[in-house]
Amino acid sequence: MKIAFIGGGNMASALIAGLAGKLTAGANIHVVDPNGAALEQLRSKFGVTTASAAGTELAGRDVIVLAVKPQSMREVAAQLLPLLDQTTPPLVLSIAAGIRAADLSRWLGGYGAIVRCMPNTPALIGQGITGMVATAGVSAAQKDAADAILKAVGQTVWLDDEAQIDPVTAVSGSGPAYVFYFIEAMQQAAAELGLSAEQGKQLALATFTGAAQLAAQSDEPVSLLRERVTSKGGTTYAALTSMEASGVKAAIVTAVKAAAQRGKELGDELGGAA
Repeated sequence: MKIAFIGGGNMASALIAGLAGKLTAGANIHVVDPNGAALEQLRSKFGVTTASAAGTELAGRDVIVLAVKPQSMREVAAQLLPLLDQTTPPLVLSIAAGIRAADLSRWLGGYGAIVRCMPNTPALIGQGITGMVATAGVSAAQKDAADAILKAVGQTVWLDDEAQIDPVTAVSGSGPAYVFYFIEAMQQAAAELGLSAEQGKQLALATFTGAAQLAAQSDEPVSLLRERVTSKGGTTYAALTSMEASGVKAAIVTAVKAAAQRGKELGDELGGAA
């Protein structure tokens, strides 16, 4: 598989690390980015080819991954448009948040083979999860290629409707920040209860990691796992009763819905007209 990346930042680097020498040879990967230092690092580490601007090297690519900031996507699409091979059109795979496939297609002159993806930051250590949706012009082979590329950094979830990308963004795209926020609170509580910062960190991180793995490996619902830890009148019961009284669960649900709404608004703002 011959792949080009437009953008060589953190997420692109994570994908390249998962692909080079595994799904395809490093020499089959071409990276375009104005940051010379980033390109040199990718070249030396993975054996990819690089360029500071998109050019004829994009010809014959099976997949073009757009890994640029959402605010730059329209400009990048304008640069990419004359370089796309319309005879054997490559799959365009976008990992830019907030850019809808219809808007990207319009900026690319009505291009039809687009997969929109929403990965999350655990992809940087191969533990990500990506929500994905394909436009009607994507072939079965291209969908398989997109799935293989994102599976190089974690799990994939395919969606039937692009409108579901906003909830995916709210749950898993933004989700790592919610987890970090809860870990911060646990560490703060540990410190206020007299544990050292290092002890609080170790206990909070191991608890989150272990509980998440237990939930992932269990066939039982997380509600049942929670109930098993919660003896009536015990310490866990006291904590959860306090959380319920403070409306913690309701606040989390409201927050995730706010993130989904903001995702929809960003799509409207970034898509704009023409």
